[in-house]
Amino acid sequence: MPQGKRLKAVYAGFDREKSYALDEAIRLAKTNAKAKFDETIEMTMNLGIDPRHADQMVRGVVGLPNGTGKTVRIGVFARGAKAEEAKAAGADVVGADDLAALVQDGKIEFDRCIATPDMMGLVGRLGKILGPRGLMPNPKLGTVTMDVKGAVTAAKAGQVEFRAEKAGIVHAGIGKASFGEDQLLQNARAFVEAIQRNRPTGAKGTYVKKAAVSSSMGPGIHVDVTSLNASA
Repeated sequence: MPQGKRLKAVYAGFDREKSYALDEAIRLAKTNAKAKFDETIEMTMNLGIDPRHADQMVRGVVGLPNGTGKTVRIGVFARGAKAEEAKAAGADVVGADDLAALVQDGKIEFDRCIATPDMMGLVGRLGKILGPRGLMPNPKLGTVTMDVKGAVTAAKAGQVEFRAEKAGIVHAGIGKASFGEDQLLQNARAFVEAIQRNRPTGAKGTYVKKAAVSSSMGPGIHVDVTSLNASA
C-alpha cells in the first residue's frame, strides 16, 4: 500500500526509540510532512497531573509569535457598541439572540467564541452545545471580556487555547509545515513556557514527563524533556 511505503520511508529517516532535542525534532517533523496539503505541526506534552482534581488542571491560552498559519473564525456574543467593535476588529459572526438561535440550530460557524460579560446569561444556556466543542467563553481564557477588540485581534493573530485531557496530555498546533524551522521553534518555545507558567499547585514530582512533535500525517517524534527545560 502507498501509505505503508510512505511511512516506511519516514521511519527510516529517524530513530523511533530516540529522544531528540526540540529543534531537531521540529526539523524532522517538518522534513517528514510530505502530504499534498500544508500539514499542521503539533506538539504534545504528557504532564504529571490528574486533571480530575481542580488543583491539577492545566488550562490557558498562549499567543504564538508567528501565528498558527490557520484562518480562525471568530464568533462574538455582544450588543450595541460592543457588537460594532467586534465587527470592526474582524469578527466573522456577531450577534446576540439571533446568534444563539443559530447555535441552537447547529449552525456553528466559528472556531473561537468570545462574549461580553452581560451576554453570559444567554451564552450559559448554550453550554451543552458549546462546552463539548471547547467553545464556551471563559474569563480565565480572556474570552469573556469587555475588551472585545483586543480578544478578537489576539485570536486572529495566532492565540491558541490549551487544556489538559484526562490522561494529563496537553497539545497544540504550533504552526504549519510551510513555516521556517526557526518560526516553529519560537512557537514551540512559547507553548512550553505557557505550560510551565500554568503549573498547578497540586502537581507533585516530575511535571513534564514526555513530549513529542508530529505533523498531521506523520509519526510522533520523541522530544528530550531536558531540551524543553532549556527552551523555557
